[in-house]
Amino acid sequence: MVFKFKRVIQRGNKGSKADNNNDTASSASTAPAGGSASAPAMVASQPVATKTGTNAAGSRAPPVPAPRTTAAPPIAAALGAFFGPLKEKLPNGSFEPLPLFRDVPSSERQNLFVRKLNLCCYIFDFTDPTKDVKEKEIKRQTLLELVDYVTSGTGKFTEAVFEDISKMLVANLFRTLPPSAHENTGSESFDAEEEEPTMEPAWPHLQIVYEFLLRYVVSSETDAKVAKRYIDQTFVLRLLDLFDSEDPREREYLKTILHRIYGKFMVHRPFIRKAINNIFYQFIFETEKHNGIAELLEILGSIINGFALPLKEEHKLFLARALIPLHKPKCVSMYHQQLSYCIIQFVEKDFKLADTVIRGLLKYWPVTNSQKEVLFLGELEEVLEATQAAEFQRCMVPLFQQFSHCLNSSHFQVAERALFLWNNDHFVSLVAQNRHVVLPLIFAALERNTRSHWNQAVHGLTLNVRKMFLEMDQELFQECQRKFQEDEAKAKGLEEKREDTWKRLEAAGTLSTGNNSNIKVSNVPSDRMVNAQTGS
Repeated sequence: MVFKFKRVIQRGNKGSKADNNNDTASSASTAPAGGSASAPAMVASQPVATKTGTNAAGSRAPPVPAPRTTAAPPIAAALGAFFGPLKEKLPNGSFEPLPLFRDVPSSERQNLFVRKLNLCCYIFDFTDPTKDVKEKEIKRQTLLELVDYVTSGTGKFTEAVFEDISKMLVANLFRTLPPSAHENTGSESFDAEEEEPTMEPAWPHLQIVYEFLLRYVVSSETDAKVAKRYIDQTFVLRLLDLFDSEDPREREYLKTILHRIYGKFMVHRPFIRKAINNIFYQFIFETEKHNGIAELLEILGSIINGFALPLKEEHKLFLARALIPLHKPKCVSMYHQQLSYCIIQFVEKDFKLADTVIRGLLKYWPVTNSQKEVLFLGELEEVLEATQAAEFQRCMVPLFQQFSHCLNSSHFQVAERALFLWNNDHFVSLVAQNRHVVLPLIFAALERNTRSHWNQAVHGLTLNVRKMFLEMDQELFQECQRKFQEDEAKAKGLEEKREDTWKRLEAAGTLSTGNNSNIKVSNVPSDRMVNAQTGS
């Protein structure tokens, strides 16, 4: 067992045979009397594998870390598969706390740190509050000590310590998330905005582990060049999987940690963006169920804010293929604020994208969901605030055709929100510059509102907008009014003609029915007679 463990720890090392024998002897010497060495003891006594040599002058050169093989699996996964959960046990078999850091000499604190990490690899069952109460408290206190040790920055972490840290994080964080309550019951009428989320029972330990990971990532003692071997793409993917947790406290920690990882490990940045894209694609086109879309969009909002200009084609494709289609799912209200912020960031960085965004919103415009319409109108106002005249002219015809429908909406909040756009000075200036196109598109909707809309607030706002156009260009207003009256008269004539046609059809039908009623029943041939005559 010792030799297997040594091979896992020292994979990629190319030391001499004598060095390997010395390391094995060192590990074996840590075993307590009368028994074999436990896993924590072996990890604590593990020396850092190095290569030594001499320089040109014949003096001993400083130790250089041995090269690592890239094809080998991560050390945390290898150790987890070999040993499983670890427990720090005394000879009597009980789970006992380890000494405090301040009670041991400075030279022994690194070893004690590793032993505490291994103690915290033991996972408890929190579904039963009365089970292992003492042991749970020991682990909680040990985790707090680990957080304090990392925060204090007492010394740089060696590569062997990185392995033990990764092992502890993997054991505690990466787990299968439980199914939601509505998934257990098979209910189809689940509303994520109204249902209470399922809270993580192991949060008393998980919170401290997340705090440890956060301090570990941001610590100045953590060398990014070495740590990237352990906080690798697999580690990042498994962190992203945890964003689907129902517990908002866990998602908040994950959001902060992933953002720090993105900032510190530059080599992972393209991969993180691509992985988030894939989550969005699966959410939009397959499941429409994910608990962490809002938190992921918050991270992206900060990332987009830091994009250099001019924007890369990759970023523009991300806007068109991922962000804009996120308006499609029914639950868009749960993350719309964060999504709208990301969209506005793009338009403010490159105003030429305003046409793409506006046409994308019109493509996914809700038909029967009035609350979504109100959200879309609010987002459109923010986009138009950053839109220049040239981009406005490209999309104003389909835009104001949609506004015309919104103005006549029977849902007063939709009509009211559309009319509020005329309180925005930048929007009014764009409309004034293009009034010859805009007013004919919405004049009929304004006239119908003033005549027949049931809501008094909408009626009053419509009169204000109508007055604004009248003062803006009286001649254009009168021309639109004359054309509206002509169209109305023409429509009235068509309606009268249609009614007259129906009356004539009804009269003809009545006459035909009367004639048929005078025919004697005996003169009507039966089916048998018809069949006999035709020979069928």
